[in-house]
Amino acid sequence: MAITLSMRNLSLRKTPKLSNEEFKQLTSFIYEKTGISIPPRRKYLIENKLGKRLNELNIKTYSDYIKYLKFSPQKETEFKKLCELITINETCFFRDIKQLTLFKNIILPEMLKKRQEQGSKSLTIWSAGCSSGEEPYTLGIILHEVLKVSIIGWNIKIYANDLSPAMLFKARKGIYNEYSLRTTPENIKKKYFTVTKEGYKIHPKVQKLVNFQLINLADPRDVKKIPKSDIIFCRNVIIYFDDAVKKKVLSHFYENLKDDGYLFLGYSESIHRITKLFKPQIKPGGIVYQKNL
Repeated sequence: MAITLSMRNLSLRKTPKLSNEEFKQLTSFIYEKTGISIPPRRKYLIENKLGKRLNELNIKTYSDYIKYLKFSPQKETEFKKLCELITINETCFFRDIKQLTLFKNIILPEMLKKRQEQGSKSLTIWSAGCSSGEEPYTLGIILHEVLKVSIIGWNIKIYANDLSPAMLFKARKGIYNEYSLRTTPENIKKKYFTVTKEGYKIHPKVQKLVNFQLINLADPRDVKKIPKSDIIFCRNVIIYFDDAVKKKVLSHFYENLKDDGYLFLGYSESIHRITKLFKPQIKPGGIVYQKNL
């Protein structure tokens, strides 16, 4: 027993400590690659999230981990893992219901009518920073609720992107727990989800509307993969960027959005001090943005 305990103690490893200099180097690397700005007050969170990962890799210091991220043959795979660990993926279906009601009752009918009058029954929506898929699937459900059987006559695409491969894997699988559906109306649950052993499975007719892609919003080459959009949703995402990167990302949205399209940001987000590319439109239930032409 004593030998067993001794061997067990040898296997225990302390979480590596993150020095201020290492934190600066690591966050500079993350910023350079993703545009995500991590303030010094979050140093302990980074240490907590990455400490276990260093132990898994048998890396003793954060300085060595930074070298691993930059020079290892596995650097691309590890960078994806790093993105999974540092990003916060708190979301749910039908989040911020006032905004979604504005989308359902005003913006979507207006856009559908415009496109139909133009002789184009085609609509493209971009969910930028989709996490595990709850937002784009919510938009897909709303489209079915608004168009009903006439959706068959429309060419509708929802493009959804995230920086985390793990989140995109979950999104493509389309299975969620009760917590993800905590703000979902009961009639919607019954209509658009099937209860399985793993959880609530999204209906295939909603799932087929959504195209998931791994994209870095700060990378113009990535953003060009998204076709011109009629409506962009980017809610509670740009809050993780500093002003310089916010301006860059918003310029990407400007280039992507059609001239009469709409941009939805997070309920409490404001961009009037960041850029003049968009003008706010005050509507019942919230603010949406259109291009300044």
